[in-house]
Amino acid sequence: MATVPVTDATFDEEVKGSDIPVVVDFWAEWCGPCKQIGPALEELAEQYEGQFKVAKIDVDKDQAMAAQLGVRGIPALFIFKNGEVISNRTGAAPKASLESWIKDSL
Repeated sequence: MATVPVTDATFDEEVKGSDIPVVVDFWAEWCGPCKQIGPALEELAEQYEGQFKVAKIDVDKDQAMAAQLGVRGIPALFIFKNGEVISNRTGAAPKASLESWIKDSL
């Protein structure tokens, strides 16, 4: 499964209501570092299909959840498990680093 686009309207259903952990990527089209990690997140979403999913929310279009979670810089990544944030980080990182952070958090 590729990454899942999420909006403020679908956040509760897609993320908080998910039966598997969700890595949420708060990003924007103009954000260079966001574009850097995009392919790595796509690969991880496919590699770990069924273990966790990756949801992407464009902060230019949907700002409510970003504000609620205190996102101040992007890319901002949050891991949700059972509807709750269990870990978060900000900034770009290589695929191996992202994979390690996700696996260690779960």
